[in-house]
Amino acid sequence: MTIPRLSWYGDDFTGATDTLATAAQAGLRSLLFLGVPSAAHLQAAGPLDAIGIAGAARAMDPDAMAAELQPVGRFFAALRAPVVHYKCCSTFDSAPHVGSIGQAVRVLNRHIRSAWVPIVGGQPNIGRYCCFSQLFAAAGAGGEVHRIDRHPTMSKHPVTPMGEADLRRHLQAQGLQVAALHYPGHTSSPDAQDAELQRVLATRPDAVLMDVSSTNDLAPVGRLIWLSAQRAPLLAVGPSGVVQALAAHWNDSNGAFKLPAPKTVNSPAFAFAGSLSPQTALQVAAAISFQKIPVDVRRLLEEPGYADACSDAVLSGLAAGRHVLAHTEASTRHTHLDAHAVASATGDLVARVVRTRAQTDQPLRRVGIAGGDTSSLAVQRLGIWGLACQGILAPGVTLSRARSDQASLDGLELMLKGGQMGPTDMFERLVAGTTG
Repeated sequence: MTIPRLSWYGDDFTGATDTLATAAQAGLRSLLFLGVPSAAHLQAAGPLDAIGIAGAARAMDPDAMAAELQPVGRFFAALRAPVVHYKCCSTFDSAPHVGSIGQAVRVLNRHIRSAWVPIVGGQPNIGRYCCFSQLFAAAGAGGEVHRIDRHPTMSKHPVTPMGEADLRRHLQAQGLQVAALHYPGHTSSPDAQDAELQRVLATRPDAVLMDVSSTNDLAPVGRLIWLSAQRAPLLAVGPSGVVQALAAHWNDSNGAFKLPAPKTVNSPAFAFAGSLSPQTALQVAAAISFQKIPVDVRRLLEEPGYADACSDAVLSGLAAGRHVLAHTEASTRHTHLDAHAVASATGDLVARVVRTRAQTDQPLRRVGIAGGDTSSLAVQRLGIWGLACQGILAPGVTLSRARSDQASLDGLELMLKGGQMGPTDMFERLVAGTTG
């Protein structure tokens, strides 16, 4: 097997597909597996330059993360790609007790044995910026940029609220001693950059945070990562900015491989919005091409037969030839409900609809899911083993093509997106195939 240039693990499915698209844009033959792949599925995938694994570590406690990531680490070590990327959320929302980035570094580095661990702090194309170790994020596509601890959504995240903007301190709480390579160093000569990195590494930190405050910072960061990776495999942490930095270094013109534009769907599409992000609420309101079906998550968890009623309503709309958008609403969500239980129940609902249509002569050809945990759990239940990049609907929002041993699901097109990702017309783009 050819050694790929890059391997990555996404700590949720939506983010993992963004890295898939980023690698494809860099011209890399890429496939995202939904778990450590079997030898048969690796062979079926053909030659690859970038191999990803989509997981759900973001929603796990440290023990569960260790169980999840140990086989991933062994697989990546055997793969011998120069760069192993732990893809975390671009807002770095995590905590010592759930989705710990520190725990991920500790578990994976038992296998990779990275000489140092670079952390890439930003991803400008989706409004994520890191300057002097402080993380900033836009509120929605093109929205106002806030320091992460003052962000209207992330400062109030129901599971991992971001109360600290300095990523060094944020990650220190997860057991990582993080040094910093701040952005002024990116404007110096390569020799000066190398000397500054060696000065930082002399303090023997667990990881080195590198600012990315604009696209101009990507190539210098990518250069530092790639030069080190040529000597020995390197574990890198961060959003898809890690791959963007590498691609900017590999391609001096900072160009991108032209992906085919997604096509208009010619059959009913199904979408589910499980996120309570204000941006998702705007997207649901703007989805004028869809029949909308509200879902009460309390009833979904507690009332026998309610899931059947919801899926029947969705299937009835699809059978009538309509696009259907099922969505949870803030007014029906109760804060004391278990977040994982809610995601599991909504994931089950999505999978039930897709599986039921797959048994007919008109299986679904395009599905969109908003909400990281719902996306992960729904796709896991479908028996899909891989995703290829079909196109990009918006920055941070990928349309993927499913690989499955089940013929009716093989080729299913999936939009898996985080709640904050995408412009207001995101669901309209799903059916029109437009990128805006």
